[in-house]
Amino acid sequence: MSPSLAVNGHPQTTGSGVPNKNLKHGEHLGFGTRAIHVGSGANKETGAVIPPISLSTTYKQDAIGVHQGFEYSRSGNPNRDAFEQTLASLEAGGAYALAFASGSATTATVLQSLGPGAHIVSVNDVYGGTFRYMTKVAGPMQGVETTFLDLENADDKTILRAIRPNTKLVWVESPTNPTLRLIDIPRLSSLLHSHPAAPLLLVDNTFLSPFYTSPLLLGADIVLHSLTKYINGHSDVLMGALILPPHHHALHTHLKFLQNAIGAVPSPHDCWLAQRGAKTLHLRMKAHGLNALKIARVLEKRTDVVQEVIYPGLATHSRNDLAYSSLSPHAKTWIDSALPASTREHGFPYGGMMSFRIRGGEREAEKFLTSTKLFTLAESLGGVESLAEHPARMTHGSVPEEERAVLGIGGNLVRLSVGVEEVEDLIQDVTQALDVVAESF
Repeated sequence: MSPSLAVNGHPQTTGSGVPNKNLKHGEHLGFGTRAIHVGSGANKETGAVIPPISLSTTYKQDAIGVHQGFEYSRSGNPNRDAFEQTLASLEAGGAYALAFASGSATTATVLQSLGPGAHIVSVNDVYGGTFRYMTKVAGPMQGVETTFLDLENADDKTILRAIRPNTKLVWVESPTNPTLRLIDIPRLSSLLHSHPAAPLLLVDNTFLSPFYTSPLLLGADIVLHSLTKYINGHSDVLMGALILPPHHHALHTHLKFLQNAIGAVPSPHDCWLAQRGAKTLHLRMKAHGLNALKIARVLEKRTDVVQEVIYPGLATHSRNDLAYSSLSPHAKTWIDSALPASTREHGFPYGGMMSFRIRGGEREAEKFLTSTKLFTLAESLGGVESLAEHPARMTHGSVPEEERAVLGIGGNLVRLSVGVEEVEDLIQDVTQALDVVAESF
């Protein structure tokens, strides 16, 4: 394809490979404007405002090797290319994006790129599927060893001692899943750059999405997303992605080679759906965050039933200052300028994810989870609908019980993905479910 405008360093074209002439100053556009327009110009052939779905698996060549940028759909597809442009523009500091068939396929590709015998340092409170791949697949099948470390509380010496000559990657979630630990990414990045091994820093940004935080601006080398969650936002697409900054061109080339060689690529239809979902990401994330902050405040007041509320946006959270400093420039501008003082007094929106510990144990947690009417008991997160789950028995069931205990993933922990329904209805739903639990004491 012929590059036209570069938005966040990424060439901007339409879904048909045609430069989007509607974006003359795309690098200066706001987050929501980029979400709607980058990678989504009008179709050259028909003028269609929304890019068509290109289902063809192969493409005509005018001569051997002479084509319009596409040869075979595994290697490149108009819908995937357009969506990757959207992703690179949304993750501030991004220049390259690669889409994969799932978040797990994304994880697998990154870890395979390290080669055999590598060492990884990972935050200990990591998504159960990532823990499973590191310990059950990359370890025995690739010889990759992972050291799990409390990167929220570890001091500089502990972190530096964990890095070996063959440490190639440090894997971070912030906030972590499901206990929402916060990692100081600029501090960690500085430490890694000071070490002779110079491992790459990968941040899984699924929980906050590109709207609330921008890890590449904080010092990360790679950002990973499960696009299944907030970026798609409608619980109907399975997909993952990697976003890299401009100075990692060689790494992008290597990962793109693996994307094609392994072939774990998303379908054109899924790319089309996810790009459509991304157009409203800024609107949804504001609603998710505002609703979550109000739900967290309701839970805080129910000390008769709730032992602890974990939402870094709450003013009472021990790392609320770090949460604020980690906000993306656009999220910080929105929070500082658009939210009334009455809202800021109690904290600020920080995504739609929260966890809480209910008084009692697993019985009380299940009582709550089976008593909600609007919060659906289900795995996953980030859709417009509200979901609730039990990490110990669901998303983190693959983590050994003794390790879950160390991480604080006990039988009384409940995780909420707060949706964009009317917040008054969600508050009523949570309140009545808590009342049911209270009556059982």
